[in-house]
Amino acid sequence: MKKYFLIIFALCVSGFSNKLFAQDWAVKTNLLHDATTTINLGVEAAVAEKWTIDLSGNWNPFQFSDNKKWKHWMAQPEVRYWTCRKFGGHFFAAHLLGGQYNIGNIDFLPDFLGTPFSELKDHRFEGWFAGAGIGYGYAWMLGKHWNLEAQLCIGAAYTAYDKYYCPKCGEKVGPGDHIYYGPTKAAINLVYLF
Repeated sequence: MKKYFLIIFALCVSGFSNKLFAQDWAVKTNLLHDATTTINLGVEAAVAEKWTIDLSGNWNPFQFSDNKKWKHWMAQPEVRYWTCRKFGGHFFAAHLLGGQYNIGNIDFLPDFLGTPFSELKDHRFEGWFAGAGIGYGYAWMLGKHWNLEAQLCIGAAYTAYDKYYCPKCGEKVGPGDHIYYGPTKAAINLVYLF
């Protein structure tokens, strides 16, 4: 009887350990966000053989010299379809995004795809946004537990905001809204699989 119990126990443990090390989970950081001092973290989980879901978030609470502000938080839930196998090779993605921002006194951004980013030089914008996008990415395996991903998504986002004259303490110009069309996600992710 002990022999059968040990065999069943060994099979259960080996089945559990195979599932444990099947690399069905990943944590990641977007190096592009890191370069802008934006704190970010992503978690991805396998839900089927070629499907994963990803939730990434980022937060930038910092105010820089000369009262430059790039304060924001954002969440991006995403579903991915991998063409070969999960966490490796080509994938297609669809995501949602939403968050809030307080941005101003930024003088190096040009207008882009109909969005007047150049107004950030003399104005401060405080508001929220929500949108969606689709995209493509590729994941390179660097080792047993490490990957490097590149991803680009395009889509649209609606934003509602209050606009202020002075980036620091100016008078409120009034409310506004805008629909942005263009890139909604750009990522170079360093990924740890477990």
